[in-house]
Amino acid sequence: MKQPGNETADTVLKKLDEQYQKYQFIELNLAQKKQTKRKKGEISDIKQISRNYKIHTEGEKKPTVSLETRFLLHCKASIPPTDKVVLWLGANVMLEYDIDEVQALLEKNLSTAMKNLKSLDEDLDLLRDQFTVTEVNMATVYNWDVKRNKDDSTKNKE
Repeated sequence: MKQPGNETADTVLKKLDEQYQKYQFIELNLAQKKQTKRKKGEISDIKQISRNYKIHTEGEKKPTVSLETRFLLHCKASIPPTDKVVLWLGANVMLEYDIDEVQALLEKNLSTAMKNLKSLDEDLDLLRDQFTVTEVNMATVYNWDVKRNKDDSTKNKE
């Protein structure tokens, strides 16, 4: 309250409320990012693809059995043994990789996706702490103002 620009409790409460609303906006954006990552199934898709390649390579450079998988349209397909894999990277870009390169790329992508999800969770936890601090500050200023007004009215009656 002693800082410049804090003439009244209402001014301080208004500043704290604006800060609180900013935190709500940030929380909404982070929650949407987290939901989008989960909805897309990014992590589970990477794990499934990685698992399929590990099962069908079994330490060999080239798989010896056909790979059964499901595509985005939920169509079942049987892929004959091959030592190359074509991955769709997005934005109409596809690249051909060796099996070993695919495994390394998938592991890297999984690690990155897990780190991003963990970072979002940490950011949301920090934001919840900021909500609590702001709410406590608002309650403290409000209670201080009520007490001050009560003390002022008691002094005026005397």
